[in-house]
Amino acid sequence: MGVLERLCQAHARRRLEQAVAERRPRLYRIAYSWCGDRMVADDLVQESLERALRHHSELRDPERLDAWLHSILHNCWRQHLRRRRPDVALDEALLDLQQDVIGQVARLERIHAMRRAILDLPVLQREVVTLVDLEGFSYAEVAEILDIPIGTVMSRLNRARQGLCRRLMAWQDPEHESERRPAGRPAARLVRSEP
Repeated sequence: MGVLERLCQAHARRRLEQAVAERRPRLYRIAYSWCGDRMVADDLVQESLERALRHHSELRDPERLDAWLHSILHNCWRQHLRRRRPDVALDEALLDLQQDVIGQVARLERIHAMRRAILDLPVLQREVVTLVDLEGFSYAEVAEILDIPIGTVMSRLNRARQGLCRRLMAWQDPEHESERRPAGRPAARLVRSEP
């Protein structure tokens, strides 16, 4: 390999590293939405970025960078699910929240209810609702990222939205008590947050 080829490859790798770094906050938000744990989300993103840089030659079309990175993140998430323990870590910061402003408390309660509702969804539905509704991916992009048909994206999204509606109605209306989380089950988290 000549000097010019090595320089071109080094330049291309630097451009890729920069493009990947720019997408880190979005990858983090998605990972956090899926797992509900800041440390796990950070680990998933780090592992995804390392894999992307290590296997950069597999990216044939630079226009597909977003879908490629999110597919890698999804693969890391699935591996995490296969090897994780069944217990869910509690977010100590949320449990210790002590806000004095009533409006802020109400807002946090709504956010907390939404987090719980999303994390209560089955994993396959949670993945789709996060990518479509929170991150704004198209159905086609989600189908590519998750390697599933568009029809499956649509049906999972529909079931996820129905489940969210039921859970949020239960949170707002005590008459829907049967939809509430059983006592003793850990609270979950899902607010967009920057790393």
